[in-house]
Amino acid sequence: MKKTTVYHTRHCSYNLHVHLVFVTKYRRKVFTAQIINELKTIFETVCLQFNAELIEFDGEEEHVHLLILYPPKLSIANLVFKLKGTSSVIIRNRNYPSVKSQLWGKALWSPSYFASSRGGAPISIIRQYIDRQKTPD
Repeated sequence: MKKTTVYHTRHCSYNLHVHLVFVTKYRRKVFTAQIINELKTIFETVCLQFNAELIEFDGEEEHVHLLILYPPKLSIANLVFKLKGTSSVIIRNRNYPSVKSQLWGKALWSPSYFASSRGGAPISIIRQYIDRQKTPD
């Protein structure tokens, strides 16, 4: 069984992961393998700026999935804002034919996103563990 790594700061121990899904504007099918590879590099760079780490990444023609390890001081909303903003500017400036023909304006991404926390144990197990704590008399 693989041991889970716990990260430490001066006052905190953590192991926080978030699963993010970004969808293209109008759900247009614009991504090619080349664009997906470039997005991975962009997302890795942005994550490093936030002391986060892109653990896993892949996508299809109209959406991408990211699994990110992040420190507790980081706001997911701020991270998403920077990931989507930076990648949109870079990819749009590359003038990929698939993007240029399917999307207009400056946007690459839909304004919404999906975020889900990821942990080691299911919620039901954590609830049981907490429920079974021995409250002092």
